[in-house]
Amino acid sequence: MKKYLAFDIGGTFIKYAIVTEAAEIMESGKAKTPASLTGLIDLIDGYAVSFPDAAGIAISAPGAVSEKGVVYGSSALDYIHGPNIKEMITERTQLSVFMENDANCAGYAEVWDGSAKGKSDVLAVVIGTGIGGAVIKNGLLHKGAHLHGGEFGYMLINTDIEEDDNTWSGKAATAALVKAVEKKKQLADGTLSGEEVFAMAEQGDKDCEEAIDHFYHYLAVGIYNLQYIFDPEIILIGGGISAREDLIERINEKLDMLLAKIKIATVKPRIDVCKFRQNANLLGAVYGFLKENHN
Repeated sequence: MKKYLAFDIGGTFIKYAIVTEAAEIMESGKAKTPASLTGLIDLIDGYAVSFPDAAGIAISAPGAVSEKGVVYGSSALDYIHGPNIKEMITERTQLSVFMENDANCAGYAEVWDGSAKGKSDVLAVVIGTGIGGAVIKNGLLHKGAHLHGGEFGYMLINTDIEEDDNTWSGKAATAALVKAVEKKKQLADGTLSGEEVFAMAEQGDKDCEEAIDHFYHYLAVGIYNLQYIFDPEIILIGGGISAREDLIERINEKLDMLLAKIKIATVKPRIDVCKFRQNANLLGAVYGFLKENHN
């Protein structure tokens, strides 16, 4: 069975794993993210030398990753934007390289062996500081004309010009929930975390309860919109919020309320949480490698 060397490039750490073509992780670990592009190439090549049986290299990276291997956009790691990293790693290691955006990799992992296994038309929504995700059509990533496919957080939820941020990220990201509570309580930015907001609500804090209720409403609105734009078989939710046991139930309640008011809407989105968390990007990168090299 072939094995692949996978990397998940982050601003603080580079995760690595040896992954089989059956979606099994044989070995994994992490290293501190190098301070330069040269350091990154050296690190990847070092692992390639250590694992000479690797049939290829699969990389998950932040930013808008083109098929050629150039990373556009911006991220916490400035030096990856601009040069053709895929080409550089291929030349250095003499191995075939696949490279893709991290949210797209997370979506691919779910189609390969996760909550969307066996499905062709899937949306993965990753909720954190902002909202991103992946669009998968006929089993393949749809990246769009400007590599913005899956940038769900840019959607406008309402158009009230008096408000600063009416995007879906500005209304329904975890950071937006925290910001809403801090504003209500007149606290400085960064005072609270998402976990603290939910814990306070469970203890009866009315401000937190109200903010969470609005948070689920905005999540449902965005999911409703995505359903009627793309009509996927399933919409998966990832990010830290996906660990909450009542997440799907709460969103479904809000979806039912929306559908009750919109008589022409007869399709209720089918939603679930992503199966994979910390290893999603590594697995999805390998699946992308397999798709690219087998089709």
